[in-house]
Amino acid sequence: MITESAAAQWDLELDDLFLIIGHRFGRVELRRRMRDYVRGLLAPVARKNSWQLAVGRAGRHSTPDGLQHLLAGSKWEPDDIRDDLQEYVASKLGEADGILIIDDTGFIKKGTTSAGVQRQYSGTAGRTENGLARSMSWARM
Repeated sequence: MITESAAAQWDLELDDLFLIIGHRFGRVELRRRMRDYVRGLLAPVARKNSWQLAVGRAGRHSTPDGLQHLLAGSKWEPDDIRDDLQEYVASKLGEADGILIIDDTGFIKKGTTSAGVQRQYSGTAGRTENGLARSMSWARM
């Protein structure tokens, strides 16, 4: 069970991360949509589609159009954001004698409309399936 204080701390950490990557989104509207999208993905909701994230979870949007534009039509460089995120995670979790372990166990998803789903090898299924990204963890040598 996640405590209220832990959730509040995570919320502050997430705000710090948004400050680090926010400049990658040229306009303030895109930054707000990015924050809403990420918070929605992290929320405990069963269906994570644009409608649910825009209207159901974030509650600030009347339609999913803005989040869909963020993902499909706006200009931002995912590689630059990935690099910023990698630095952020390494600064928070990394240790001089640590290594990053990527577990190829994916989460099997049915359908093709959930955010982040693509056909990929799933260690859970032992074959290529629709699934979500793999998990990562740090370990010490």
